[in-house]
Amino acid sequence: MGAPHATQRDGDHTAVRAEEPAHILIDHAGVVVGWSPAAERLLGPPARAVLGRSVGDLLVDATPSERALGAGDDLTVRLQRTDGPCSSCRLDVRRERVGDGDTRWAVTITPADGEHPTSELHQALLETLFTVSPVGLYLFDPHLRIIRFNPTAEGMENTSLADAVGKRPAEAWPGVAVEAMERVMEQVLDTGRPAIGVEKRMCPPGDPDHEHVYSASVFPLVSDQGRLLGLADATVDVTDRHLAQRRLQVLAQAGTRIGATLDVLDNARGLAEVSVPGLADTMTVDVLEPVLVGEELEAGPVRPDTVLRRAASSSRDERAPTTAHPDRTIPSATAAAEVLADLEPRILDPLDAGGRQSLNALPGHGEEVHSLMLVPLVAQNRALGLAVFGRDRHRRPFEPDDLVLAGELARRTAACLDNTRRYLRERNALAALQCDLRSEDLPPADTLDVAHTYVRAGSGGDWVDAVPLSGARVALVAGRVPGRGLQTAAAAGRLRAAVHTLSDLDLEPDELLARLDDLARRLTMGERPGTGTARPEHHTVRSEEGSEAGATCLYLIYDPVSGRCSASSAGHPWPVVVHADGTDTVLKHPTGAALCRSDGPFETIDLTLAEGSTLALYTQGLFQEWPVEPARERAAALLDRFAGPVRRACTLLTDAFLPARPSEDAVVQVARTHTLGPARVASWDLPSEPSVVSTARSLVTRQLTAWGMSDLTFTTELIASELVTNAIRYARPPVTLRLIRTHALTCEVSDGSSTSPRLRHARTTEEGGRGLLLAAGFSDRWGTRYSEQGKTVWAEQGLPEPVG
Repeated sequence: MGAPHATQRDGDHTAVRAEEPAHILIDHAGVVVGWSPAAERLLGPPARAVLGRSVGDLLVDATPSERALGAGDDLTVRLQRTDGPCSSCRLDVRRERVGDGDTRWAVTITPADGEHPTSELHQALLETLFTVSPVGLYLFDPHLRIIRFNPTAEGMENTSLADAVGKRPAEAWPGVAVEAMERVMEQVLDTGRPAIGVEKRMCPPGDPDHEHVYSASVFPLVSDQGRLLGLADATVDVTDRHLAQRRLQVLAQAGTRIGATLDVLDNARGLAEVSVPGLADTMTVDVLEPVLVGEELEAGPVRPDTVLRRAASSSRDERAPTTAHPDRTIPSATAAAEVLADLEPRILDPLDAGGRQSLNALPGHGEEVHSLMLVPLVAQNRALGLAVFGRDRHRRPFEPDDLVLAGELARRTAACLDNTRRYLRERNALAALQCDLRSEDLPPADTLDVAHTYVRAGSGGDWVDAVPLSGARVALVAGRVPGRGLQTAAAAGRLRAAVHTLSDLDLEPDELLARLDDLARRLTMGERPGTGTARPEHHTVRSEEGSEAGATCLYLIYDPVSGRCSASSAGHPWPVVVHADGTDTVLKHPTGAALCRSDGPFETIDLTLAEGSTLALYTQGLFQEWPVEPARERAAALLDRFAGPVRRACTLLTDAFLPARPSEDAVVQVARTHTLGPARVASWDLPSEPSVVSTARSLVTRQLTAWGMSDLTFTTELIASELVTNAIRYARPPVTLRLIRTHALTCEVSDGSSTSPRLRHARTTEEGGRGLLLAAGFSDRWGTRYSEQGKTVWAEQGLPEPVG
């Protein structure tokens, strides 16, 4: 409904209405002494041309001398206009006396019926409105009885004037819209204010199957004396304008609803929601399978065997099912298949054979549908799906303007779906990389109880690891690469792979970080490893986003035999350490510079951890909303009071510190220490004499028998004798033999030399050179690690079944 009343115009109006009578003054001699503006408009000459002249000059058929003017005379005379024909006017003469006793005459001139030029214009306008005007015009008396209406109004109501005159609107045209208009008319009669732009809906006789929208304006008709004469109703068919406004509303809704999230189904539901009922009565959206999982799409037409999945559907009928339909392929003979082949939208009549076949191929539209639009969802020449719009019989069929609107909605939806597909593809790739960054092969439980929790917020550069080392030792690692996305996760994966490779060298933490820093510099600056030369210019110096520059890393080695824990940090926070007796160690040592930013060696700190001590490694995202030091103190207090499994300890920390919606990734790794006592470790100091080799074999046999591992006696004796022989022959004292029983059996021989042993294939004529090769062949893995006192050569054998 439009404005309830017209704007009132206030103020002093100097203009005289055309219908206002003209006034002139004539003295006793018949000379004009007064000439009103209305007389000037009626007769033509201005006042300066008339004043002082005889009134007889204005008369055509009479003069004052021939017909005496008397008070109260009402004469009809013909007056001469200066610009053309004569005018027949009626004169009303009144005598006036002035102060000196003279008499003058006040003459009021009004046009005779049908002679005033303005009256002729008004009459012509009135007749035009009631004959050829496209606006429906109705006249009502004060009792709302019909007086007259024009042919346009007659076409709107399908009622002749003779049948409707004298009746109220509700009597002549019964209906809900007419009753509402009668209430508006009664309000206009009560208030005297016009009602502008009242909306009414009905089905006109010329188009009885479709609803039209009309805009009606009702005005009161009032005489010059203020008497209410009746009402006028001007009605205009604004169906096209209404449809255009509805299309604009649909577009406005689409701008806020479609693409609000990065979710395929939500975007499809958004298209269905804005289309029904604004554009269609039923709506279905089917998408290709790769769109839902973020896979790549082929450009161009869709193959006939492509599978479509129902993503969304909507209907004005609340009883219509909205559940997803099973996957389907579109028959090649249908219009839907043609749309997906040529990627061009089209309007179909479902009443013909082709339209009904297409409708049956895409269920979700009822039998009442009498008009269909099939619009492909296309982005960058790649078809993502098909949108089908349907209208029931109570609405007009789809028009070309509707197809333009549907195409615009489809383009917006397709762009959002394509963005979502690309996001899914990147997120899936990121999730796959992050899964690779998670440590799944945990060290044996008799060395450490280790668990970790990863809270993902989309960054991708946080990682932790637990790497088994020789001699039952375990390396705990935590790192972070700044940035977000795939490049960041890839950089973290490269660092993790490098740490694993360097861990096999049994390096100390500070030395391992030094080599990791060198590798990160080469990767970041584009240097070819091993050459010292830079790559070509277009491959050099990447940005810090997604590179190893600025990454942090903490590397910690725990030895369960000695209880020694040594750690080094490249810009990464130190772990939270809680001893078995409840005390916590506050590590206030500098964390050092991040990778690629260090200028000197990394610092190593040493701790001694008893059985049951707890270590908590984390990335900076854990304390993203906390001050670091208070958070570390609270974390130590939580771990001190917690005796449950370490996996629950990880959850305890993330629940305590992370917000409901973290902005950064966070990883927590909690480890509880175990020590290996004499029951699992046997060690002997041996003199550097050749005869001690047999003694070493005897010691190994006796110890394995005590452990119930006689099955490994032969291979272990062979390994121990070869390692001891090499230490006596090529190294220097002291020589130590040690057996460690965990998930595997480890045989170690330590000596005071830093010379590295190497495998050598002996010729057939040589007497020696096969010992270390045999030891490596009988063990699962072997290696050498160095210390300040010398080196240790070790060989590890897997146990046939768990022991103890």
